[in-house]
Amino acid sequence: MKQLLQNMRDGRTSVAEIPVPSVRPGTALVRTVNSLVSAGTERMLVEFAGKSLISKAKSRPDLIRQVIDKSRREGILPTIQAAFNRLDQPLSLGYSSAGIIIKVGSDMEGFEPGMPVTCAGGGYAVHAEYAVVPKNLLVPLPPSVDFESAAFTTLGAIALHGFRLAAPQLGENIAVIGLGLLGLLTVGIARAAGCAVFGTDINPERVSLAQSMGAVAAHTSEALSCGQSFTNGQGFDAILICADTPSNEPIELAGQLARDRAQVVVIGAVGLKVPRKVYYDKELQLKVSRSYGPGRYDTNYEEKGLDYPIGYVRWTEKRNMAEFVNLLASGQLNVQPLITHRFPIERAAEAYELITGKRKQPFLGILLTYPETTKQEAKRQIRLTTSHITPTHELRLGVLGAGNYALAVFLPMVKKVGRIEKVCIVSASGVSAFHAGKKFGFNNISSAEEDVLENEGINIVAILTRHQNHARQVVTALAHDKHVYCEKPLAIDFQQLERILEFLTQPQKALLMVGFNRRFSLHAVQLKQFLAGRTEPLFANYRVNAGFLPPQHWLHDPQQGGGRIIGECCHFIDFLTYLTGLLPQQVYAQALPDVNRYRQDNVLLTLTYPDGSIGNIHYLANGDKSVPKERLEVFCGGSVAILDDFRSLDLIKNGRKRTIRNLLQQDKGHRAAWQAFLDAIRAGSPPPIPYEQIVNTTLATFLALEALRTRQCMDIPHVNLEKSDG
Repeated sequence: MKQLLQNMRDGRTSVAEIPVPSVRPGTALVRTVNSLVSAGTERMLVEFAGKSLISKAKSRPDLIRQVIDKSRREGILPTIQAAFNRLDQPLSLGYSSAGIIIKVGSDMEGFEPGMPVTCAGGGYAVHAEYAVVPKNLLVPLPPSVDFESAAFTTLGAIALHGFRLAAPQLGENIAVIGLGLLGLLTVGIARAAGCAVFGTDINPERVSLAQSMGAVAAHTSEALSCGQSFTNGQGFDAILICADTPSNEPIELAGQLARDRAQVVVIGAVGLKVPRKVYYDKELQLKVSRSYGPGRYDTNYEEKGLDYPIGYVRWTEKRNMAEFVNLLASGQLNVQPLITHRFPIERAAEAYELITGKRKQPFLGILLTYPETTKQEAKRQIRLTTSHITPTHELRLGVLGAGNYALAVFLPMVKKVGRIEKVCIVSASGVSAFHAGKKFGFNNISSAEEDVLENEGINIVAILTRHQNHARQVVTALAHDKHVYCEKPLAIDFQQLERILEFLTQPQKALLMVGFNRRFSLHAVQLKQFLAGRTEPLFANYRVNAGFLPPQHWLHDPQQGGGRIIGECCHFIDFLTYLTGLLPQQVYAQALPDVNRYRQDNVLLTLTYPDGSIGNIHYLANGDKSVPKERLEVFCGGSVAILDDFRSLDLIKNGRKRTIRNLLQQDKGHRAAWQAFLDAIRAGSPPPIPYEQIVNTTLATFLALEALRTRQCMDIPHVNLEKSDG
């Protein structure tokens, strides 16, 4: 399918051929008929992308500070690589569209194939021939509403939410400052609600459009005198600012137009330096409208489909969308006169030349149109190579997942190690697979995981998806006799782990590897050698300054990420297992109170080992990110070792200290772990990490959570995997 993408590094807006995205539970696959180009949000993104690197840096000093902190922690080279990797990833444009449902996932009551719908949401209602949209961002269309008009729904819901914030009453006087697309929709909504509407803009043509919609309108230079006349000198009950300008003039004009104790609602993007005197003298209420209603930016609402009870939240974003559709259906609002341009998706880049001013033409509503396709044309796999493919290596790789870890760490590492055929890479949306496939030389890209898991031409599967998918994909890959490299964690609950154990306890040729990479770093190997031959238990303190994650982050979700103890602490438990050479027998856990900010991610884990060794893991989310992330101190038999964020290793014994440093970058063992996995496959040798250690580490994370819940020390059972090497 064709999709419009924005390159944030070079500013190029282009139409690319992308695999059709895969439908998921709680979503529908929609064939797009029309989508609306936003002259506000999308223009800002495109203009930012078109800036030079220096200009980008000047406009986002907060990001520059993050880059500086990261370079201090991790080194200059990886920081530069990470920054360019972020900029190089394509951005999907668009957030307002309409089309026809082709397929629905589970938990989609009320929606069915063939149903016309309007769609909303950045990253969902994108400018593409097909889109996967969650159910709370979908509204069915009645027969009387055409697709062109329905494509305005998201922007209409934004206008409607801003209007509701003013709490207007029938017959009140409403002023709309800024008569662009958002402002004119606001005029239409206010008129439909029975308000007396006055509009103002610097553009005479838009003033005329507002007048044709039944409003009284005037040029901004005449707004005060005309506004006074309109309200008989009383001032406006509510002023809705829909302008798009960094200037402070709209907020100042609103204060002058307002009556005593009026409402001022900012819907557009304007300067917000409030002139105190007029706002104080009139005791004005100023509100800033957030998008298109309650539910926006709430992952539980938008992604999981959890609605708010109507008795507590009358107008959610979906209900605002539905009410805008009702206005269209009843004829109270007509958006057809607002359409100035239509472009087929193939010429979508021309639309952005309009909104960024490269084409000196007036515009208002810009629609993208899409060809009518059949299901057979909805391809979920695309071949990137043009010639016939013949295997060039004995090892042939398929990758599931193309997120930031894949792009920044895993795929560059695979490229450096080489000696493997890159057959296919998959991502659910298709966009990230498209980018990764082209950048790293894959033969095929796809949005369907079976194109990797069931492909007989692939004998190695790398699983880099979200955590809830790992166990299922591991089991499927092993069932198809494929070697598996799974980015941690292996599983997020006991049931998932049990399904994997059923395979590991049976004779098999395929190897399983979990990406516990730290044990393969050069510093880890040197530290292990330093401790070799020890005759006493060791004591290890492992401090991890993990950094804050917002509560709504998917990693905190028990069903998606499993939480940070399962999803991240497994790394550090495995590293202590490697250093001791023993499986931990018990785990105890304590945590700071979450205080409505954290999610069990300020914890102390204490692990004990059969020889009496003790390992403490201090995993913290409440620190300053400028401090290096990891510091390990090991005490044993009159010796001390200090590993500082995989940048330096101090080995101290008999009063002598030896320091080993990495000057330019960290070495966390990613490359060596991958190389060890490939070497084991080629040699037919046992897995680089014994299965009993992988399983024990996974169990330890589960039982750490149980220790937190019960406040008791938990025994970690030993799992017999004697048959695992086949």
